[in-house]
Amino acid sequence: MTIDLTRHEEFALVTINQPEALNALSFSLVRDIGRAIDEAAATPARALLFIGAGDKAFCAGADINELAGRSLTQEKAGAASGQAIFAKLDGLPIPSVAIVNGYAFGGGLELAMACTFRVATPGAKMGLPEIKLGLIPGYGGTQRLPRLVGEARAAEMVMTGRTVEAEEALQIGLVNRLVEGDTLAGGVAFAREFTGYSLPVLAWAREAVHRALDTPLHEGLKIEADLSTLAFQTEDSVEGTKAFLEKRKPEFRDG
Repeated sequence: MTIDLTRHEEFALVTINQPEALNALSFSLVRDIGRAIDEAAATPARALLFIGAGDKAFCAGADINELAGRSLTQEKAGAASGQAIFAKLDGLPIPSVAIVNGYAFGGGLELAMACTFRVATPGAKMGLPEIKLGLIPGYGGTQRLPRLVGEARAAEMVMTGRTVEAEEALQIGLVNRLVEGDTLAGGVAFAREFTGYSLPVLAWAREAVHRALDTPLHEGLKIEADLSTLAFQTEDSVEGTKAFLEKRKPEFRDG
């Protein structure tokens, strides 16, 4: 197996496990990631974490050997399949965190960008180098990158294929946090900043923010009002308000 799904405390952990190939993405490996996402959704995990095996790469991108000789039909189907698999993370009932421990290029960065959050080691390097092969990203990179860093920076990264160092990635909003020392522990610590809250309410909060990027302001405000009303009806909102008034820590039960 090149994709390992394990339980790490209260989290589901997906490890891309072929460090000898810098955890490169084959087409079969992308399908395995999709199955792991589906399996994680059926667990009681409070977040889904992604990490690459070894200390060199999160995921160095596509297996270039698989690209040669493909027909246009095969390429279109492959892009659609990869996009659909990574989009599963948008509908996942729990948040996801990519722990970028090394190189994240091409499809590897596209996977990281499909996650709710990204943390990275100080030595991580990221980029979308497809232009150097006469190609453009096909697993969502041209759509998710502008939403994270803005149109001008995204166009530059896609059209030059340049590598972005970890510190710059933090500055432009490509990653949320840099973590040092034990990389997995750093990712877990970041995830625990939000996974102690009500999971249904977290999901509505994430949906509201996502919808802000796709709708006019007046429509987005309506969506926010609807989702806020749903949150207000939960038992967790009652508990949160009561705990605040009683000056104690709330005990959310995801209900």
